[in-house]
Amino acid sequence: MLAWILVGGRLTLTPALAALPRPDIVIAADGGARHAAALGVRIDAWVGDFDSSQDLTLDAPREVYPAAKDSTDAELAVQVARQRGATELVVLGAFGGRFDHAFALALGACRLSAEGLPVTLHSGDEAGYPLLPGEPVQLELEAGQIFSVLAASALRGLNLRGARWPLHGAEVPLGSGWTVSNEAAGGPLTAEVSAGVALLTVLSERRRA
Repeated sequence: MLAWILVGGRLTLTPALAALPRPDIVIAADGGARHAAALGVRIDAWVGDFDSSQDLTLDAPREVYPAAKDSTDAELAVQVARQRGATELVVLGAFGGRFDHAFALALGACRLSAEGLPVTLHSGDEAGYPLLPGEPVQLELEAGQIFSVLAASALRGLNLRGARWPLHGAEVPLGSGWTVSNEAAGGPLTAEVSAGVALLTVLSERRRA
């Protein structure tokens, strides 16, 4: 079951966004509910402390939590999606906005994927895919599309095929800029790693001149 999780970051309407599979269930995390109209979806559950959606009125069932809590609104939305049977998540509005929330989303996506729950992060103009050992990421990209491999831990055995700057068996330190701003060669891009955790991010447009 595919769940869309709407969070409060940037959302840009692009062909890449329109091409996403439609959800079986939609859970909004507080201010992320603002994206529902643009996406043309109805919210099945609206959760959070509602500190960032005070001026928003929607016909959606609410689950209200106190501001003093141990989870972010996005984490609460994921919990609700899992309770309702979600087996795959797409987090929309994942990039932009507050850096601490975006960073937590990125790390959380890697953790959930490692636990067996596939997660994709998307803001329309940018997407993110956890890269884990034994789980290659394969994408069909246009020549010149920018992608990065962001090492969330030290990486060993990083292979990149279908890239302007391919790699084979590379070791990448935590947080290294070496694998930032590569370009797709056009056609299938394959990224895989033997050890470590990373987030593969892709811009939806080709590099600007």
